[in-house]
Amino acid sequence: MLRAATEGTRQVIFAVLATSVTLIAAFVPISLLEGQVGRLFSEFGLIMAAAVVISTFVALSLCPMMASRILRSSGSVLPKEKDGTGGDAQTRLSQSAMSRGYQEVLKRAIDAPVVVIALAAVFTVGGVALYQTLPRDLVPREDRGVAFIPMSAPQGSTSSYTDAQAQIIERQLLPFQEDGSIETVYSIVGWGSRPYRGFVVMRLAHWDERDASQGELVRKMRPITRRLLGARAGIASPAGLGLRGSSSPLRIVVGGPDFEEVKQTAAKLLRHAESNDNLINPGMDYEENQPQIDLKLDRRRADDLGVSVEEIAFTLQSMFASKQISAYVDRGREYPVIIQAQKKDRRDINSLANVFVRSVDPDSGARKLIPLSVFVSATENAAAATLRRFDRLPSITVSAGLAPDYTLGQAVKFMEQGAEELLPSSIRMSYSGQSKVFKSASSGVLLSFSFALLIVFLVLAAQFESFISPLVIILSVPLAVAGAIYSLTMMGLSLNVYSQIGIILLIGLMAKNGILIVEFANQLRSAGKSVRDAVIEASVLRLRPIVMTVISTILGATPLILASGAGAESRIAIGWVIVGGLGLALILTLFLTPLLYDLMARFSKPVRCDVNRVEERFPSASAD
Repeated sequence: MLRAATEGTRQVIFAVLATSVTLIAAFVPISLLEGQVGRLFSEFGLIMAAAVVISTFVALSLCPMMASRILRSSGSVLPKEKDGTGGDAQTRLSQSAMSRGYQEVLKRAIDAPVVVIALAAVFTVGGVALYQTLPRDLVPREDRGVAFIPMSAPQGSTSSYTDAQAQIIERQLLPFQEDGSIETVYSIVGWGSRPYRGFVVMRLAHWDERDASQGELVRKMRPITRRLLGARAGIASPAGLGLRGSSSPLRIVVGGPDFEEVKQTAAKLLRHAESNDNLINPGMDYEENQPQIDLKLDRRRADDLGVSVEEIAFTLQSMFASKQISAYVDRGREYPVIIQAQKKDRRDINSLANVFVRSVDPDSGARKLIPLSVFVSATENAAAATLRRFDRLPSITVSAGLAPDYTLGQAVKFMEQGAEELLPSSIRMSYSGQSKVFKSASSGVLLSFSFALLIVFLVLAAQFESFISPLVIILSVPLAVAGAIYSLTMMGLSLNVYSQIGIILLIGLMAKNGILIVEFANQLRSAGKSVRDAVIEASVLRLRPIVMTVISTILGATPLILASGAGAESRIAIGWVIVGGLGLALILTLFLTPLLYDLMARFSKPVRCDVNRVEERFPSASAD
């Protein structure tokens, strides 16, 4: 057994090292993601890479030692030899019923390459077609045991009116409290220092104490918000990843050269958002509800009466605002002297008639007092309380909440379609809040996937000293990705950050199966076998290890898809990607990889090695 363990380790050492390096190359790009998503997964990628390094050391040192000790004490682990000539475990393994059946089907598949490639192409193209229809979201809608109803009364409403509307919602939530679905309900009125804004918070019962999930309860509560006539309201759930702005995850920033043009364009975009029933409480942060008095100066009349513009401005500032005119020192401390009219003399527009400025007759030089209202006309108006800028441009943000069954990806796509028709060339559209994280995460994960695929290919090319073998291995990855998309579609899940990270993991997990076949086929070719004989024998010999590793990986991911409680939706997303990707692509991979090797490996030369050594490790190779 000691010799068997040693020879077995020597036989798989290249495959183990190649697999480990491939997995590390797939994990490292995950740790390079930027933004909030990158901060979440940076430790994940590095820890997974470190775990692979440690497991590689264990597989090449501890496992052979334990095999030489434990397997020797069990005589039934390996079947007894039938004759004295010997025949190793690999030969006996190849003679099993499963291996013989797989070998016969594999030979027929290799003889019919068009059929196998067509099936793989249809499987992959079907996944690409379903990918376009998958709902896209930043993170899954997690059951966090809390929901809230943001509400907005008509502008100018008092806090008491908003509180009355919140009480209406609280009364309609009583049935949910009576059946135990909701534990507590409380309201916040005047949210964001605006008396017309309210916030109703519902803390749900513990996950084990209620039958309905948070999503189901939110859907049941949605009619309550629709029946509210005195205010606009919508129900929402807190976002994952610690992201803020769950009441309005859709945030489109409209920027342009001046506020007037931006205001007009944002108003059009807001009307477009209001036409979608799945967008809750659409609004914009430009609200002209701040009382303002506009002053207009008649310069010609002021010149005729000998009053300078500077004197008028000084008078307005001194009387209606304030102005520091001097300072005095008292016991070592300096105090400013500020002038301002009394409050009763600056209460309304008519106060301008009570303020006088001194004019000088340009002909006689006579001085007289003239009311300020002669030169200045005042009109009451409303203006925005604040004028915001984004990327140094005057900007207005259009925001909205999302219906329970409406994803952020669908909302962003809807607004982008409207922006193509409504936005002029001088206006620029960008994103903020969760919408900005969603756009950056989507592009970042796609870049990381491409980067991981390239790194894995280059690493395999360096290890195999060929571009043919890595290409054969990499071509099985689209099958795994398509399998993951099929599983997401069948389970009704969205394409989010967690499922995208799982797809990146599939690169390393799927390449592992191809490495086991291609590496042993290369060794058999070095022993003098033909390309077809080498790949058939390698596939048959490695069938059981491949199936065992795939099944063990699927079983390891099974607790993720069976998760419940807080954050279960995120774990389910990764779990179904791994289970579906590996499970659905396994059968096709067992035939596609050998077929591609048979078609492509003939264009590469076998690596030279010690033929006697190979024959010693593969006795069946010398039989031909």
